[in-house]
Amino acid sequence: MAQDLASMASLASELKYTPVDTIPAIAAGVRNAFNSHKTKHINFRLVQLRKLYWGIKDNEAAIAQACKQDLGKGHFETYLTEIDWCLNDIVFVTKNLEKWVKDEPAPDIPLANKLLSPRIRKDPLGAVLVIGTYNFPMNLSFTPLVGAIAAGCTAVLKPSENAPSVAKIMQHIIETSLDTSCYGVVQGAIPETTALLDEKWDKILYTGSANVAKIIAKKAAETLTPVTLELGGRNPAIVTKNANIRLAARRLTWGKVLNAGTVLQSIKLTVRHLNSQQVCISQNYITVDKEVVDAFIAEMKATIKQFFPNGTKNSDDFGRIINGRQWSRLKKMLSETKGKIVMGGDMDENDRYLEPTVVLVDSPNDSLVSEETFGPIITILPVEDLDTALRIVSEVHRTPLGLYPFGSKQENERIMRETQSGGVSVNDALFHGSLPTLPFGGVGDSGTGAYRGRSSFDCFSHRRSVTTTPGWMEGMLDVRYPPYEGKLAKFKKMNDMKPNFDREGRVKFSLIAYILGLGANSMSGGIVRYAVVLLGMYSLQKSILGAFAEHL
Repeated sequence: MAQDLASMASLASELKYTPVDTIPAIAAGVRNAFNSHKTKHINFRLVQLRKLYWGIKDNEAAIAQACKQDLGKGHFETYLTEIDWCLNDIVFVTKNLEKWVKDEPAPDIPLANKLLSPRIRKDPLGAVLVIGTYNFPMNLSFTPLVGAIAAGCTAVLKPSENAPSVAKIMQHIIETSLDTSCYGVVQGAIPETTALLDEKWDKILYTGSANVAKIIAKKAAETLTPVTLELGGRNPAIVTKNANIRLAARRLTWGKVLNAGTVLQSIKLTVRHLNSQQVCISQNYITVDKEVVDAFIAEMKATIKQFFPNGTKNSDDFGRIINGRQWSRLKKMLSETKGKIVMGGDMDENDRYLEPTVVLVDSPNDSLVSEETFGPIITILPVEDLDTALRIVSEVHRTPLGLYPFGSKQENERIMRETQSGGVSVNDALFHGSLPTLPFGGVGDSGTGAYRGRSSFDCFSHRRSVTTTPGWMEGMLDVRYPPYEGKLAKFKKMNDMKPNFDREGRVKFSLIAYILGLGANSMSGGIVRYAVVLLGMYSLQKSILGAFAEHL
């Protein structure tokens, strides 16, 4: 309670940017801490994660107040999309970390090479930088930070300055809960971020726009620093005439206005409300077969009335646009579109309020289709058929972050086969992005890499291949030492694999080999199957002899 009161009091103060000239020392500090090797101990990592859990738990009220100030989020929404998400992520990671850090046996190793004990070790990458964003300011900052801690890295978090109240709370939680020699926070905007990028990191994870991502990737390339980029996209939804129109309209409205999904966590079913559709994986536009456009719009109108019987402006479940600049951007997009507003359009600059607005456009070149809206604008583009929809999707953005097909089973399969995207929610909106243990990331220019759950640990880990060569194998290894005269035949016999296909690419089938190998595809597989058969025969023989003895 004392922590909560202290952090709530800090909300009244202005966000203090980190002095640029101190940033090199901060970066050097976490590098030195990593080189001390203390973060490599699993007990250290677990303690830090547990402390972070209670740091978040003890500051719930302050986090809710901060999200209300920055984003207009209600308490229910904040708990589900920020607090609960992070707490559950920490619990999941702490329960599984000891299993994740263990060495893995290397797969697909020939029988002879198993003598080298080939295995995969999980090593932390080092000192990492996490650059957060504003739409889910705590979720999209702390979730990757949890992965970095779990992997054994040290880290610096750069929260978004566009959510200053939440940025202050996150700094308070980190500085009062974690080992500050290993984990730090840098507050600021462009100058501070530039100073951070001037430092050498072992990994950078950034969530935000593609334009900023290009700057980060270019700077990281100077030192060959790996990056994970979680970006946005002009994400399409495709509604065919064979879709359940009521269901498609209801779910896409829910996804665009409330950005809701249902997630089974423990034994409870929760519903996720997100903020004014400032969400990177929301659908940017919907292609709808022209035969069902009118019905689709009618169902959307009915859905909005059902979700918000007193209107969105008077509802605590509908957030506000993050700042005046983003509100003005959305207003300008609505002013410049050549489409027709068929629902909504009300706005209030002082309150940063924008009513859910459905716009019917007639061209994929309309700015509401060709540009990312990132707000509560629902753009509908009528199309002749699925062929046209797929062509438009490919032309507008070939590699979006999300894809949402609504059609028959065959149509949905075709849509996934003929498109690319970071993730797909079939017959739903955003579901793949609401599962906290499912890898989340983009493809192409919507991002690179993935995190969440186990993937967050993998994101900040290096899978290190390890072998151990026993001394007694020296005689077997003689073939590798010069002089090589007369050794080629021996090497081929030891190493060459025989293809199971001919010169025309056709697979060769040997009935004798199939029978002798008990249907296995390799010698080692055949040996395993023979061992299982022999074990079964031994057990059967033992049972028969036992039964015979009892009979006597």
